[in-house]
Amino acid sequence: MVVHIRKLAAGVEDIEELESIHAQRLADSQAKGMDGFLYTYTRNSPKRQKELLEEGGSIYWVIKGQFRVRQEIIGFESEVDEEGRKYCLIILKPGLIRTELKAQKPFQGWRYFLETDVPRDLDPSQIVEQDLPDDMAEELRGLGLL
Repeated sequence: MVVHIRKLAAGVEDIEELESIHAQRLADSQAKGMDGFLYTYTRNSPKRQKELLEEGGSIYWVIKGQFRVRQEIIGFESEVDEEGRKYCLIILKPGLIRTELKAQKPFQGWRYFLETDVPRDLDPSQIVEQDLPDDMAEELRGLGLL
């Protein structure tokens, strides 16, 4: 069974802002001679890294209380900051894949996410749903209209 990670995009207002943050991180890593890889970091290193990589795991981003997009995980790096604290870089494939909206209560850090629980990817014809206000999209989905 494929394992994924769910993570809050803390302070991010929308998908476009997350894309902007990722574009800046890519540019920064290229400027530092780090081969332009995209990453997010966390204090706790996932123990199931092998499963996440071998099975094609993704990170599902929660923005404003809803799953909205995902990204493929392509690697992990362990690092130590200036104060000697360990942290983990989760290396991501650039590009966000939009998913159906699915509510998620707040949590800290990240959590594993089983394939049976993940929101479906949207095909391009369904992306218009993302432009609706969350409460309206939720109500339309509940009525079976989205």
